[in-house]
Amino acid sequence: MSDLLKITAGPFTFDARFERAAAPKTCAAFESRMPYVSKVVHVRWSGEGVWIPLGDYSFGVDYENHTSFPAPGQFILYPGGLSETEILLAYGGVRFASKVGQLAGSHFITITSNLDKLPELGRLALWEGAQAIRFEKA
Repeated sequence: MSDLLKITAGPFTFDARFERAAAPKTCAAFESRMPYVSKVVHVRWSGEGVWIPLGDYSFGVDYENHTSFPAPGQFILYPGGLSETEILLAYGGVRFASKVGQLAGSHFITITSNLDKLPELGRLALWEGAQAIRFEKA
C-alpha cells in the first residue's frame, strides 16, 4: 500500500504522503474514502489555513499524532466533539481553534511539493471563495 498521494486544490497540484507511522488509524479511515472530493474554504479563527467543514460526519477515529500548531503543508483531521468534524490544511502560521477555543487535530497527510503555492491557494480561498479539492493515490 502506497503512502503517496496527489492532491488537486483549486488550480494547484501537490504531491503528498500519508503519515501512516504516526497516525495509522486516521490514514486508513481517510484512505478508505478515496478518492476524496470536497471543497476548502478559508479558516475563521485559526490563522493561515483552509478547511473542509464536515459537520457531524464521523471518520470513526480518535486523536493520533495530534497538534494545535500544524506546519505549512500539514493536513490535520479534527474528529469532532467540542466543534464540528473538519480537515484543515495550514498554508502559514496556524493555531487551530474554533468558537469554543483552541482545538487539536491529528496530523495525517503532509504535502511534499509546491509548498510555495500554498499561500496562493489560501489567498484564492479567502478572496474568491470555496475551492475544489481532490485527494487520490499517486
